[in-house]
Amino acid sequence: MLVVAAALIDGEGRCLMQQRPQGKRHGGLWEFPGGKVEPGEHPAAALVRELAEELAIDVAADALAPVGFATDMPVTMLLYRCAVWRGTPQPLAADGFCWERPAALARLPMPPVDVPLLAALARVLAGG
Repeated sequence: MLVVAAALIDGEGRCLMQQRPQGKRHGGLWEFPGGKVEPGEHPAAALVRELAEELAIDVAADALAPVGFATDMPVTMLLYRCAVWRGTPQPLAADGFCWERPAALARLPMPPVDVPLLAALARVLAGG
């Protein structure tokens, strides 16, 4: 299953993470917002759609920059970073969200597939 996610980075260098709803797989854990790529859908288009559905924000596909990918069978997740969007994020599909710097996010409990992506994001943001 192919999944896309976004590291939304604000003007202070903080990243948005959302908390998975209780009762779902990995409920209560913190994750990058995103979702499944539908058959025939381009990953960037899927992420634009998912961010609108989950956070009520508008993102242009060309505002997404690839960070990396991780696999936790049967899921492969592509992570993009994004610093430009329209609207104020709202937790429409999550129990809540937080804005933190990547180092602080490492202390949050996350689904296994998100953990290596956080490390990749920290490297990209540090210029490495």
